[in-house]
Amino acid sequence: MIIIRSIAELREHIKAQRVSNPDLQVGFVPTMGFLHEGHASLLQAARKQCGLVVMSIFVNPLQFGPNEDFESYPRDEARDREVAEEAGADVLFFPQVKEMYPAPTKTVVTVAGVTERLCGASRPGHFDGVATVVTKLFNIVQPDFAFFGLKDAQQVSVIEQMVLDLNMPVRIVPCPTLREADGLAKSSRNVYLSPEERQQATVLNQALQAAESLVKEAGDELTSADVKEALSKRIAEAPLAVIDYAEVLAYPSLEPVHKLTEAERIILALAVKFGKTRLIDNRIIPIHS
Repeated sequence: MIIIRSIAELREHIKAQRVSNPDLQVGFVPTMGFLHEGHASLLQAARKQCGLVVMSIFVNPLQFGPNEDFESYPRDEARDREVAEEAGADVLFFPQVKEMYPAPTKTVVTVAGVTERLCGASRPGHFDGVATVVTKLFNIVQPDFAFFGLKDAQQVSVIEQMVLDLNMPVRIVPCPTLREADGLAKSSRNVYLSPEERQQATVLNQALQAAESLVKEAGDELTSADVKEALSKRIAEAPLAVIDYAEVLAYPSLEPVHKLTEAERIILALAVKFGKTRLIDNRIIPIHS
């Protein structure tokens, strides 16, 4: 694995690889670092499918709000390098902020509709930052495939819509959420949880499992309000949990539904705070009317 920190050097390296192998498929895994097994699983998926695997690590300031944790976002370059190499990355792109944004950004990519609910409602501008930096990274790397984890299913739907609307020549590959043994979704933010918060955070997966069973048993009879109530009641059993949202929407459009049978797939989506730490999780469920 090689480490590259400049855009020009990365472009030259990928160009040289493509010249030497015209059939080369380039796989790309964009991340903000502090890598864990979930990120490693994205690299492993890319490794199976692509001859050249590029991972970027860049904590993107554009997607953090004024009161969010950009400065304190966990960073560990040495560990990231080790995880990336073990999981099969060929190239680790590790730019500084001044490399990605040498001057104030005057162009912002906005994806309407799918960004206005869930995390987009409580984090205005967040997905503009995501869409803008991913567009930049796609232009830099020019991958054939890009791999994203479904833990942030809204992000996946935003990127898929952007790629479709702008005719970007990259195929998005959504990958399953990786979980701890007790069901908590792996996340870089889990390190912020106190022992008691960490124990209670398992309620997210438990609530999703219970609601998914409810949907599969009585989907034709249920409304989205029924499922939201079931999610909220289960989460409320954890005293430290403060619900940001517990939503049931069509997926990937993220449009509201009344009866579940109005959609081919629904997403049960959660954002819950434990102390100062905000965690997200979800289930995507096919609906058969």
